[in-house]
Amino acid sequence: MRRDVFNAISDPTRRSILMSLTTEPKNVNTLADSFSMTRQAVSLHVKYLQECGVITIKKVGRERYCKLEAQELAQVADWLEPFRDLWNSRLDRLDNLLDELQGKSKPKSKSK
Repeated sequence: MRRDVFNAISDPTRRSILMSLTTEPKNVNTLADSFSMTRQAVSLHVKYLQECGVITIKKVGRERYCKLEAQELAQVADWLEPFRDLWNSRLDRLDNLLDELQGKSKPKSKSK
């Protein structure tokens, strides 16, 4: 089964792991301390995230450090872009309506 970035973000625990890696790489034990689940359960989520390509794991001695691969998450931003444009358009129309209802009109340029 091919896993992708959308599989990675579909689970709240995996999203939390990704958020915790935004500041710096962390070892699996440190990640596990943040959750009320076993280290083995967190390790399974980490493996899943690695299979999705959104994190890499580097062994340093006996520790495994997880690093966020943020460029992979750009796929989500790209997919959301049409929706962002849609919502920006709707919010602009709402802003104009609210200005109109409050009696505020946008200043018109004076022509000489």
